[in-house]
Amino acid sequence: MTLDLIDIGSNLTHESFAADRALVIARATQAGIRRQIVTGADLASSHAAATLAAADPNRLWSTAGVHPHHAVSFAATSREAWLTLLGQPQVVAVGECGLDYFRNFSPPAVQREAFVAQLELAVAVAKPVFLHQRDAHADFLSILSEFRGRLCGAVAHCFTGDESQLDDYLELGLSVGVTGWVCDERRGAALRRAVPRIPGDRLMLETDAPYLLPRDLKPFPKNRRNEPCHLVHVAQRVAALRGESVESLAVGTTRNAERFFALANSRGAIDS
Repeated sequence: MTLDLIDIGSNLTHESFAADRALVIARATQAGIRRQIVTGADLASSHAAATLAAADPNRLWSTAGVHPHHAVSFAATSREAWLTLLGQPQVVAVGECGLDYFRNFSPPAVQREAFVAQLELAVAVAKPVFLHQRDAHADFLSILSEFRGRLCGAVAHCFTGDESQLDDYLELGLSVGVTGWVCDERRGAALRRAVPRIPGDRLMLETDAPYLLPRDLKPFPKNRRNEPCHLVHVAQRVAALRGESVESLAVGTTRNAERFFALANSRGAIDS
């Protein structure tokens, strides 16, 4: 059985893919990752992601938003500019947005303001949110709780937390994105314990390429760059942790991503 996987978080506009992006996409397709959601991290990269997706309408979609690292740049952009970008059919979610107190490249107060503004944009355009959280769990939950019932969907991108944090997210109705962090023998233990508890209808898969290359991948790429084609490896690890076949996991997570991002409706019928 050939897998049909969707990578819900690949950073294909990253400079590390500039020289061979078409080959990277082709390798992913050959491996069974037939569709990808390209992540936007600020206004420029969100435009680039939307342009890339528009040029490959049967395989790529995109998100548009400001990562908390770049929250200081959000005030310099207009609501109208974001509404125009988010109105494009290939742009299927708001984000990557959220809070990151681990590095604080933007002050926490500025992060919170940008996060709330982007959640308000998601409500306005009726598109789901692609969320980032690191070392900011309490504030993250507090802000999201204010939008309970108003968002049409939210996914905890690159979830790396423990069972308690998972329960908090599930209680708020979030879906959960799992990456190659689950393959990290140093840092992934809590996530490995949490993965079997993720409801089947809330689970999605992602690489966050070129980041988070699975540490147990063999052969290990000399350039240490993660690619969407490695989502198969992530799927195999997640399936093993959940005690199900990788084929079954692929069917379920793909169905979840199609529904969450409304892929079948975003630009007409999907070319199979």
